[in-house]
Amino acid sequence: SAGGLDWRYFAAGGVSAAVSHGYTTPLDVIKTRMQTNPELYNGSVPLALSEILQNEGAAFLLQGLGPTCVGYGLEGALKFGCYELAKPIFKSVTPSDFANAILASCVAGGVAALVLCPPEDVRIRMVSDPAYARNSVEGFKRRVAEDGPLASFAAVPAMMAKQVPYTMGKQVSFDYACELVHALLVAVCSAELLETVDGFTPVIAALPAAVLACVLSHPGDAVLTQFFKRGPQPGGVAGSVGLLMKEGGGPLALFTGLKARLLHVIGIIWVQLIIYDKVKVALG
Repeated sequence: SAGGLDWRYFAAGGVSAAVSHGYTTPLDVIKTRMQTNPELYNGSVPLALSEILQNEGAAFLLQGLGPTCVGYGLEGALKFGCYELAKPIFKSVTPSDFANAILASCVAGGVAALVLCPPEDVRIRMVSDPAYARNSVEGFKRRVAEDGPLASFAAVPAMMAKQVPYTMGKQVSFDYACELVHALLVAVCSAELLETVDGFTPVIAALPAAVLACVLSHPGDAVLTQFFKRGPQPGGVAGSVGLLMKEGGGPLALFTGLKARLLHVIGIIWVQLIIYDKVKVALG
């Protein structure tokens, strides 16, 4: 799309993000547990699920649903809206449409990082420590009471390490994947058939966008989880990366929980981008 300031981008982004992140909460709970207690699960998703069901019960798989829906609903509105808003602005900066999209995604990812810090902080604390709070409101109150209202924003650098590559992988690759899929369909389909199958373009394009976004952002996701579990490390994000690699035996430690997160992120982004596209069309 050409982009620009339009409330429909914000509305479509908010709806799609809240729905897609909300329904995948159980997978996020499993992934977070695997990252915060890697020695217990040996990278096994079934083992992590079994342990959660045995010790906390099935209801715990929805732990953090409240802050997830609220935080990601607002994040989605701003991320999609700011991405579309920034694209035409950067046209005066560089002649490359690809570079413009990358720059716009960095801005959108930065905005998302600021918005997500408080709800993600509380969500990760609630999942990694079941006794932290009984519900989201109690979790936010405890966090503010113990460390002040701005405490969660200490995680902005760690959050940006996740959100900027995540946004680049999702937004930019989806735009270009849609163009590629549409061009391929035009080349191989008759005009009558194209009218029927072109509606599947976002469905097809969303899958590679989901995989790329997950892989690019997973090291940042691991750093973010450790930040909320242990607090800031000497050297900031680089220090957290070094600690993870030291404790995990090398660079592969940055990809702990990737299997669970891959299922989680594909489930999120695939559905999210399809909903986003359909809501945009519905809103005109």
